[in-house]
Amino acid sequence: MIMHPGVLALFTGSLLTSAMILYAGWYGVRILRNWDLSSGSELQLALEKRTYLISTLLTYALGFELISLFLFVFTADRLHLLFSGAMCAAGTLNANGFGYPLLILKLVNFLLAGIWLIVNHADNQGYDYPLIRFKYLLLVPLVPWSLLEFSYLFAYFSGLHADVITSCCGSLFSLERPGIAGDLASLPVEPMRLAFFGTLAATLVSGLYSWRSGKGCYPFAVLSLATLLVSLASLVSFICLYIYQLPSHHCPFCILQGEYHYLGYPIYATLLGGALAGMGTGFLHPWRRRGSLSRAIPRLQRRLAATSVLLFAVFLAIASYQMIFSPFRLGR
Repeated sequence: MIMHPGVLALFTGSLLTSAMILYAGWYGVRILRNWDLSSGSELQLALEKRTYLISTLLTYALGFELISLFLFVFTADRLHLLFSGAMCAAGTLNANGFGYPLLILKLVNFLLAGIWLIVNHADNQGYDYPLIRFKYLLLVPLVPWSLLEFSYLFAYFSGLHADVITSCCGSLFSLERPGIAGDLASLPVEPMRLAFFGTLAATLVSGLYSWRSGKGCYPFAVLSLATLLVSLASLVSFICLYIYQLPSHHCPFCILQGEYHYLGYPIYATLLGGALAGMGTGFLHPWRRRGSLSRAIPRLQRRLAATSVLLFAVFLAIASYQMIFSPFRLGR
C-alpha cells in the first residue's frame, strides 16, 4: 500500500465507517423486530436510549462518507505522478481492476448516505420516532454496500505499485476505446446537448413547482436522478471539450486539476448536491402527513427543493459559461 496521507485517511475512515454501519445495521434489525413505542418494557426503553447513540454515530460516519467521495478523487489525482502514463485520476484509477468499480461504489454510497441523513434529520423533528423503522430499513442496503466499498478500497490501494504502467486519460476516453468510457465519449453531441438542457430545464421547473406548492415531489426526485446521470454523460460527451478547448479530450478528471482552476470540484459538488437534495424530497413525501411530522416534512421538502434548484442552477451556470465564452466551438 502506498503510504500517502490521503490513502491513510481514506482507509482509516472507511474502516471506522464500515464498523459503525455494521453495528448500526445489527442494532437496526433489533429495532425492526422489537420496536413498540406503546410498550413500557425494559427492552423498549433500552432501544429508545440506544437509538440516540446510533443516530449520532451514523451522522458522523455517513457525513464522512459524503466527504470521502471527493477525498478519494482528490487522492487519486495526486497519486497520478507515481504512475508512468497517468496524467490525472483517470490513469490512477486504471492502475488496477478495482479503481473504477470503487468509484462507482462510492458514488452509490454517497447517494444512499445522503438520503439516510435527510430521513434521519426529518425523524428527529418528531417527538414519537415517526420514521425510525423506515430509516433503519434504509440501512439494509447500506451495510453490504459499505462493506463492499471497504473491501474494494483495501484491494485497490494495497494493489497499487509505483512501477505500474497505466493508460492516460486521452487513451481511456477516446472515441475508439471499447467499453463505457469510449461509449460515453462517442455519444453524439447534438442529442446529448438537447438531453442535457432539456432535463435540467424540466428539473428546475419541477423543483420550483415543488418549492412553491409542496407538490410534485416524486417527479422532481426522478428528474433529479435523471439530471445527474445525463449531466455526467454530457460532461464526458461535450462539456469537457469546451473547458479543455480540445476536440478530442473527453476526460472528466483533468478538470479537477489546478491547470483548469479546479473547476471540477464545484461542478461535481453542485451536481451531486442538487441531485441528492432533489431525491430527498421524494423519499420524504410518503410521510408528509405523519402525525408529529405533518408540518416539519413539508417545510423540509421545500427547503430541499430550493437547495436543489439553487445547486442545479449554479451547475448550469458554470457549464453554460464554459460553452458560451470559450473560444472553442464544436461542429455539428
